Amino acid sequence: MNAIVAVDKKWGIGKDNDLLFSIPEDMKFFRTTTSGKVVVMGANTLRSFPGGNPLKNRTNIVLSTTIKRDDCVVVDSLDKLLQEIKKYPKDEVYLIGGARLYKTLLPYCEKVLVTKVDADGDAEVFFDNLDKNENFKCVYESETLETNGYKIKFTTYENLSVK
Repeated sequence: MNAIVAVDKKWGIGKDNDLLFSIPEDMKFFRTTTSGKVVVMGANTLRSFPGGNPLKNRTNIVLSTTIKRDDCVVVDSLDKLLQEIKKYPKDEVYLIGGARLYKTLLPYCEKVLVTKVDADGDAEVFFDNLDKNENFKCVYESETLETNGYKIKFTTYENLSVK
């Protein structure tokens, strides 16, 4: 499994159950990377999508004890989630949030694709700072791009001790 996330310069990822920034280049990267793949999320992440609907052209797996729907795969425990994920090629599974699920499943992620935004988004929830995590190593960093008034970099981290 992989994770994909956009962070501000303090590794913040969200506020008021929403993204910190609107960055078309990052959204395009997210769409391109996850289209046709499997996305794994918590209930709040699903609720944050337009109309609370699953993402199109992807298999949506949601960890929730309260949601019951037919348009995505819903599992009600971490064990069931890990079993469900095993049904798919691990390089086609992307963890997309939220903060609690990122924290819980980060040790299981082989790669983490991080879009770094050089701004402070006044976040309420944060991602683990992978630059300070000895289990992760940055193996790729793009040139700085300027988009929608923000400077961003696409980075890839590898987990050196996957669970």
